[in-house]
Amino acid sequence: MSLMHAITTPAGAALLRLALGVLLACSLGVAVAAPYSVRDDLRREVRFDAPPRRIVSLLPSMTEAVCALQACDRLVGTDRYSNWPPQVASLPKTGGLDDAHIEMIAGLQPDLVLLARSARVQDRLHQLGIRTFAVETNTYAGIAPSIQRLAEVLGVPEQAAALNQRLQDEVDAIAREAATRRGGRPAPMVYFEVDPGGVAAGEESFIGEMLSRLGTRNIAPAGLGPFPRLNPEFVVQHNPDVIFASPQQAPLLARRPGWDRVRAVREQRVCSFEPSVRDTIVRPGPRVAEGMRALAGCLDKVAP
Repeated sequence: MSLMHAITTPAGAALLRLALGVLLACSLGVAVAAPYSVRDDLRREVRFDAPPRRIVSLLPSMTEAVCALQACDRLVGTDRYSNWPPQVASLPKTGGLDDAHIEMIAGLQPDLVLLARSARVQDRLHQLGIRTFAVETNTYAGIAPSIQRLAEVLGVPEQAAALNQRLQDEVDAIAREAATRRGGRPAPMVYFEVDPGGVAAGEESFIGEMLSRLGTRNIAPAGLGPFPRLNPEFVVQHNPDVIFASPQQAPLLARRPGWDRVRAVREQRVCSFEPSVRDTIVRPGPRVAEGMRALAGCLDKVAP
């Protein structure tokens, strides 16, 4: 078949138009997007033909990270807990980790859903042909890589380097300031209660590492995992100097059996934070330095 005859066929004409389009784009200096893939925390290679433009985030920390990476305008929906930055408040809310509204998510026509590794909705979303990217960050060391992977997904990898460096610089500065203020005083023993069911922020968790860098010792050692569930008697036996609890639970600690003997409760060395501040502490995202500064501020006030 001659070249001229091939060009006159429908398939040949389409191929020619494609080739001319590419040549024109190159001549005008326009970048031609190439497919790429990014490995998520389920160790899946998630493929993208182009950066996603319609994103649903089911993780508050990732909602915040998307916006910190200057891509807030790509969010079309979030989980019910995503409340920062303020502009995400008006977005459709699609439920929580265990009760996400599948039909609502599908109706938003996302080209990507960001969710936790353990999210129950993942299989159903796949059945509907909706692409997901799983992120799970329990440790401080995992925050920067998570932001980096998200930036790669968004097609803005250069944004991550600057953001991660700023966070590291701020965290280092807060740690140095705290060490200076404490001087040679012994490290206080602390207990951070994530929820009243006894889930604690252990030494391995991102919260635990921030507390460690602030010169404390954690009653939940690294061997118990990032967020272990502790028996109430365990807390009594380890007798922390400072307790971090929610505003709802802080006034009730002395009513727990035996807790009136705990040094932190007896001496009223309890830290609690209003919800907007607590969010910065318990979310492993771009406001981690703000959370660390809040922890340091309360330790300055109540720690022996």
